[in-house]
Amino acid sequence: MTPIPFLTLFLSTVAAPGPARAAQEPSTRTKAFVGARLVPVTGPVIENGVLVVRDGVILHVGAVDDTPIPASAEVRDVGGMVLIPGLVDTHSHVGNGWMGDGTEPILAQVRMLDALDARDAGIQRAQAGGITTANVMPGSGNLMSGQTLYVKFRDGRTIDDLLILDEEGTIAGGMKMANGTNSRRAAPFPGTRAKSAALVRERFLEAQAYRNKIAAGEEVERDLALEAIVELLEGKRVVHHHTHRHDDVLTVLRLAREFGFRVVLHHVSDAWKVAQEIAAAGVGSSIILVDSPGGKLEMQDIRMSNGAALEAAGAEVAFHTDDWITDSRHFLRLAGLAVRAGMSQQKALEALTIAPARMLDLDERIGSLEVGKDADFVLLDGDPLSAYTHVIETWVEGNRVFDRTDERDRLWAVGGRGAGQDWAPRCCGEGGTR
Repeated sequence: MTPIPFLTLFLSTVAAPGPARAAQEPSTRTKAFVGARLVPVTGPVIENGVLVVRDGVILHVGAVDDTPIPASAEVRDVGGMVLIPGLVDTHSHVGNGWMGDGTEPILAQVRMLDALDARDAGIQRAQAGGITTANVMPGSGNLMSGQTLYVKFRDGRTIDDLLILDEEGTIAGGMKMANGTNSRRAAPFPGTRAKSAALVRERFLEAQAYRNKIAAGEEVERDLALEAIVELLEGKRVVHHHTHRHDDVLTVLRLAREFGFRVVLHHVSDAWKVAQEIAAAGVGSSIILVDSPGGKLEMQDIRMSNGAALEAAGAEVAFHTDDWITDSRHFLRLAGLAVRAGMSQQKALEALTIAPARMLDLDERIGSLEVGKDADFVLLDGDPLSAYTHVIETWVEGNRVFDRTDERDRLWAVGGRGAGQDWAPRCCGEGGTR
C-alpha cells in the first residue's frame, strides 16, 4: 500500500453578512511614511525616519536624509508619531473557535481552521490594539485540544482571507496542548498530573509506531489524529503548551526531550522559579501578566517579574493576550507592566514583535521593520510603553485596517463587547447600536 501522504486540507467558509469590511487585495501603490520616530526593534531607533512600502512589502527603512523615496510614492507626513512593527499575539481566542470538548482528552485531529469565525468582533478589537498577526488557539480543557491557526488580521469576509500560507501553500499553525488543572476531569480525562503525562506519552508512542509503519511501506488505516502528532515528531508543527506550575513546566520539558517535539511554553505563572531550566532547554515562553490575579490555585505564585527573570536567564520571552483574559486592545500595556517589574525596554518591545514571530516560525516575514518583510506596522501617538499612548492606525501588508480618526473604527477601540455589532442592543454605555 502506498504510504499515506500528510495533507493539509483547505476549507472555505460560506460568506454571510457581518461587521468586517470587504476583503482587500494587497496594495499596489507605493506609500512613504515620513517623519515618525521609527522603532525597527531589530535595529536602532530612527528619530526622523522614513518607511516606504510597495505591494504589501517594506521597500525602504531609514532616516529622512538618506532614504530614497520613489517619485511615484504617495507621501504621508507622520511627524510626531511613533511607528513600530505590527504586534504579534502568540495566544488568542478571538473568533469564538475554542473547539475542545469533553469527548476525549486528546483531540489532535480537530482544527481551528474549521471553527474560527472570521467576522468575530474580536478581530476588529485586535486591529484597534495594533495586533496584526495572531496564533488563534482552542481552549485548554484537553491534554491536546487541536491544531491552532496563525492568521493575519486583514479585513476579510471568510477564514481564507486571514490565512498565512507558506511557499508550498501549507496553512500555518501549531498544536495546542495543556497540563495542570484545566485538563484534569472525570474519566476518560486524567484525574492526576501523573496520569496526564502518561496519556500524552502513550499517544506519542502510538504516533511513532504509526510513522514507522508508513515509512516501512506497511498498510495502515488512516488516522487523522496520529497524522497530526507525526507532524509534531517531525518538527513540522510547534506545540503551544498551556502550563502554569513549576512542576508542570518541567513535565513539558521532559516530554519534549523524550519525543523531540518543538515547544513554546504558555502562561508559565511560575517562570521565575524555573527560569534557568527553561533557558537551558532553549525553549521560548509566551507569558501573560495580570494585575488582578485569581481564578486558579496554580496561578497563586504568578509574578510581574516573570519577564525579567526569563530575560536574566537568557530565555526568549513573548507576551500574549489570551483574549479575553487581556483585551487585545490593551496588548501594549503588558510590555509596560513588565518593564515596571524589571524587564528591559528592548526585550519588552521584542516580546511584542520579533520574539513571538520567531515562536510562530514567521520571523522572516514579520516582527520587525526590515526591507523585504510584510508591511505590517502600527502608528502610535506616544511611547509604546506608556499607558497614555493610543494606537492611531494599524496596517497589514500595506493596507490600513484600523484608523482611530474614523468614527466606526474608533468605536472598536473604545466600545464594549457589542461595539460595532448592528445586532447588539447597546454596546458601550452610549445606548447605541453601532
